[in-house]
Amino acid sequence: MIYSKLLGTGSALPERCVSNQMLVEELAARGIESSSAWIEERTGIRQRYIADPSLSSSQLGLQSAQRALEMAGLGANDIDLIIVATSTPDVIFPSTACLIQQQLGCKGAAAFDVQAVCAGFVYGVSTADAMIRTGMAQRALVIGAEVFSRILDWHDRGTCVLFGDGAGAVVLGADNSPGVHACALHADGSLVSILQTAGQVCGGVVCGHPFLTMDGQAVFKTAVNVLDQVAREVCAKAKIALDEVDWLIPHQANIRILQATAKRLGVPLAKVIVTVDQHANTSAASIPLALDWGVRHGQIRRGQKLLLEGVGGGMAWGACLLTY
Repeated sequence: MIYSKLLGTGSALPERCVSNQMLVEELAARGIESSSAWIEERTGIRQRYIADPSLSSSQLGLQSAQRALEMAGLGANDIDLIIVATSTPDVIFPSTACLIQQQLGCKGAAAFDVQAVCAGFVYGVSTADAMIRTGMAQRALVIGAEVFSRILDWHDRGTCVLFGDGAGAVVLGADNSPGVHACALHADGSLVSILQTAGQVCGGVVCGHPFLTMDGQAVFKTAVNVLDQVAREVCAKAKIALDEVDWLIPHQANIRILQATAKRLGVPLAKVIVTVDQHANTSAASIPLALDWGVRHGQIRRGQKLLLEGVGGGMAWGACLLTY
């Protein structure tokens, strides 16, 4: 039987690190009142990375992919599938995956984007896993890359303090042993209004509201409920008990969602990878950023069981259970 196995991880961040205090001062110049303590208390965020205007999702994704390939000991020509999860593509088309493929030089590999917002990376891993299991691909790059700062209303302190930019990537390869044990994906389009960026390009101009809007309380309630449910679902599929999971690696939305989800699942916070304090919410990039951070800091080790889960606009959510 063919499985997909995690061969390497990588990540990339913009050069500019913006602390809460720096952000508060920038907001004050716009007439928006906030405080570093208020941001940290409500979100757990201490800083975030913001891309300069010349840096794109594809460039960040490329850097993370190169680092994942290096860890895996592979070259670009070893890859036959590229999936990029992003809500902030460089252009309408071609896909960000094709732009990264162009820069990597692995001509001929299948390449496409996945749009499931903060759940996008889990959707991408699930898709790559299915394609590897069926023999359609042998080695896949799955990348989450975002420049969310471009779709924020910097006069809305309820949203602009929450997000950052960055990218993370994994290499998956065919193997005789798992690997990815189980995945589960879901969505509920009736909840579209609680988290969305409703603008579009029409006739060469932006029509509608071009910035992210969010009903924070509704998102919190939905997120905690579905993350609890989908974590239990993948564990049941894999016939692995929750207490056998070594690390929970959730989407890094805010510390309150992470704490509430862990409590629901009965997972101690010591077994949760938390990077929201460093990176803020980087949407589709947040899970692979946290995963790579855990690997490179020696917390995540070979043979350990990892539970990845995310929820985002749509609402869309999902989880993957794997052995590293």
